[in-house]
Amino acid sequence: MQYGQLVAGTFVRRDNRFRATVRIDGQQRAAHVSSSGRMWEILVKGAPVWLRPASTAGRKTAYDLALVESAGVLVSVDARLPNHLYREAWESGAVWRAGEGSLEQEVRRGASRLDFRVTTPSASRWIEVKSVTLVEKGVALFPDAPTARGAKHLGELQSLVASGEEGAAVFVVQRSDARQFAPHWEADPTFAAALAAASRAGVMVEAYACDVSTTSIVISHALPIELGSSTS
Repeated sequence: MQYGQLVAGTFVRRDNRFRATVRIDGQQRAAHVSSSGRMWEILVKGAPVWLRPASTAGRKTAYDLALVESAGVLVSVDARLPNHLYREAWESGAVWRAGEGSLEQEVRRGASRLDFRVTTPSASRWIEVKSVTLVEKGVALFPDAPTARGAKHLGELQSLVASGEEGAAVFVVQRSDARQFAPHWEADPTFAAALAAASRAGVMVEAYACDVSTTSIVISHALPIELGSSTS
């Protein structure tokens, strides 16, 4: 995925869940943060950032926060991207059943709606994609804050598997320095336990690292998974 022209700046502060103040050419400007994650380890004062100019006229924020440099590593902080990245990876042959059958997005099943459904002559797999930005000592961790919605999605996938269909929880790590993926037991033990239980019940768990630059981001390779607790 190509970013288009990004504007360089410096992070100043996070004003609220979806708004930050950045400095561009010596002036403070408002930027939209399209992620509800805390990202405390990433969004630190003085960090280099890259911003996408807003394409909608009349917005209160003139920019979207796209990239943050954290300890020398570029991190994409746009939580809207992983679904686009997964679709691109499926179309290019980098993920499960890539290019085979059909890929539908935002598919309803009863009262639920999941990110994707891949349908092939032999299988139908429902997929929920999550954005990961936190990496500690080479381990990508999700979530960085409690997520009841994330646990709900795992329950939906587990129910699908119990009914005879396939389900997968896919974690897209929007940075290149991860060597492994694990649920963040300290941040949300409920979600971590739900992910381990879903895996035991037959839900596939996949994680992918990305190649990130100031011009593009793409899913690059799968990561090994460790679902056990930090005390196990």
